[in-house]
Amino acid sequence: MLHAGVIGCGHLGKFHIKQLSESKSYQLTGVYDKNLDIAKLVSKDFACDFFDNSNDLISKSDIVCIVTPTPFHFEYAKKCIESNVHIFIEKPVCNSLNESKALIELNKKRNLKIQVGHVERFNPAFTAIQNKISNPMFIESHRLAQFNPRGTDVSVVLDLMIHDIDIILSSVDSEIKKISSSGVSVISSSPDIANARIEFKNGCVANLTASRVSIKNMRKTRFFQTGKYISIDFLNKSSEIIEIDNVSNEIPLMKLDLADGTTKNIFFSKPNIKENNAILDELNSFADSITNDTRPVVDLADGHKALSVANEIIKNFNS
Repeated sequence: MLHAGVIGCGHLGKFHIKQLSESKSYQLTGVYDKNLDIAKLVSKDFACDFFDNSNDLISKSDIVCIVTPTPFHFEYAKKCIESNVHIFIEKPVCNSLNESKALIELNKKRNLKIQVGHVERFNPAFTAIQNKISNPMFIESHRLAQFNPRGTDVSVVLDLMIHDIDIILSSVDSEIKKISSSGVSVISSSPDIANARIEFKNGCVANLTASRVSIKNMRKTRFFQTGKYISIDFLNKSSEIIEIDNVSNEIPLMKLDLADGTTKNIFFSKPNIKENNAILDELNSFADSITNDTRPVVDLADGHKALSVANEIIKNFNS
């Protein structure tokens, strides 16, 4: 079992503490928060140890989950690396690219496992069809949320869109050629609704929309590739695949007679989705990467890349 500590006892931190306490891969070391009163209350709720400084928690842990506000990520991650402690760090990985670059450089000497909390990679609707996505040429994503004051200290890009940025970057095997974007502040002082267009060198185009001032919630992404259309509903945890297959012996959903005289068979499938706890799965996956000395599913470089694209999108708001 790996001894795991948690730094940050806020809304998301409590989810991590709960999953770590229930996981068979971890022994919960304890918790720390800059607000010591909150940390004490949380430690009582989860019957775990409370630490009044982060250094003591780090020194008694094999891994530390950093679930603080983003501006504090670098401070605690640097301490963990210098103490040879593996890190699970929530998204966005850092407050700036300079910070995430510094962590990458620091870790080159230590080669510790660092996983970034892009939890949608573990959404069962995505994992069920991930192997079906190959060379998509157009991607459309919508992530809409009802207004919640929590998280409005940053742009909607870092609050919501970054989830879809990571999913798209993990699905497109190409460098980015161009990014264009626009954002509007509706309620808060930073943009609450944003649209971005990412053009890749291989010709793929991704169109992303994120809003935290929507009447209803939506988290959908659609992939279009030769002979196949894949739709993922991250919110309702469902996926659909429509594909053209002239070889299959199955009865098609429909046949399309094209102008050139050919007929296309259209097949529809809806994969069985196994309900899961995505946070628990990502934490257990991180434990496996440490135990088996394998690359984390979402490593530090992935988190840095997603932050880089998010920052470029935000920068283009004013251009």
